[in-house]
Amino acid sequence: MYAHVKRILDFALSLLAIIALSPLLLVISAAVALTSRGPVLFCQKRVGRGKRLFTIYKFRTMRVDAPKDAPTHLLKDPAAYITPVGRLLRASSLDELPQLVNILKGEMSVVGPRPALWNQDDLIAARDAVGANDVRPGLTGWAQINGRDELPIPVKARLDGEYVRKMSFLFDARCVLGTVLKVARADGVVEGAQEGKDRD
Repeated sequence: MYAHVKRILDFALSLLAIIALSPLLLVISAAVALTSRGPVLFCQKRVGRGKRLFTIYKFRTMRVDAPKDAPTHLLKDPAAYITPVGRLLRASSLDELPQLVNILKGEMSVVGPRPALWNQDDLIAARDAVGANDVRPGLTGWAQINGRDELPIPVKARLDGEYVRKMSFLFDARCVLGTVLKVARADGVVEGAQEGKDRD
């Protein structure tokens, strides 16, 4: 039952957020376009509900010559690829704002497991075991507020499974509040790349 209510809330909240934040979205777009070569948005294939692939949107925070489809924390020198504006966007998580469009389209939810890269077979398999691939991925989630960069895959999958079991309005609200506090304190940010940012 909550799954249907959750989708209605996701649609309404994402639409309102896009309208309310439109001036900020325009300012960030201009800052990205004017300070480094390349497109404003970074688009990448991610794993959605039912393991269907979709295109995720983020503000581009890395140079266009950065290796593609590799988590930032696995790069030899990730800081060398992150643009000055990108560093600020990552530290504040503002680079994630274009995912409001993904939520509006029904590809993502406000709260849920963070969408895996299409080639992260180990994470996808671990989530299969706990049912985390059966829900929409989220802009933020339970694993997000319990470690971000620091979590190994088995722990991340366990937390994602715990979210699926406990999913409710109150638990979602707890995740959102926890995310706000995390971002305000910049907790769990490594090399300017929260959550092992995936080449964006």
